[in-house]
Amino acid sequence: MKIIFSRKGFDSAAGGCPSPIIDGQPVSLPIPSTMPTPTRFGDVNGPCGRLVVDLTRGRLTPNDWCHLDPDINLASLPRQPGWRGALGQTRAAQGHLANQGVQPGDLFVFWGLYQPVEHDGRWRYVGRPEHRVWGWLQIAEIIQLGVDGSHAVAERPWLENHPHARAGWCGQNVLYVASEELTLGSRALS
Repeated sequence: MKIIFSRKGFDSAAGGCPSPIIDGQPVSLPIPSTMPTPTRFGDVNGPCGRLVVDLTRGRLTPNDWCHLDPDINLASLPRQPGWRGALGQTRAAQGHLANQGVQPGDLFVFWGLYQPVEHDGRWRYVGRPEHRVWGWLQIAEIIQLGVDGSHAVAERPWLENHPHARAGWCGQNVLYVASEELTLGSRALS
């Protein structure tokens, strides 16, 4: 089994600031998107829309498009039956994963830049930024999407909200679909 550490979420380049830590829990904010996506910050359940307004000082709004990827939180959006988490990769990042022989059974561990926040009428940072691990995805299957990933939605309707399952990507567009449970060696964990 390979373990792939993958930086995801807001940072100084994507979003312009850290993702928040709310009551001790990291909340990964999806990055702003110019690529095909069906999701706006305000569509994501919870305080995401208000967080991006306050933490970016108005540079982003609930109406701005976001790239919810990896999409590994069932509660983020309304879901269709059979939904499973998924991670899309393209270009150099996907080329690197392919060159390393990443395959089903391998494990992505997601990390990012975070900073504690508090809410006193608006969200604001307190404390110091830090790096945190915030999620994981063990690969059950790898789907070659190509420039138009909508064919994957025809077979798996629960992928309809994933940004990589749309037209407009480069040819090297791949989706890593999560296993239903984590397996380490011969031990399955829920």
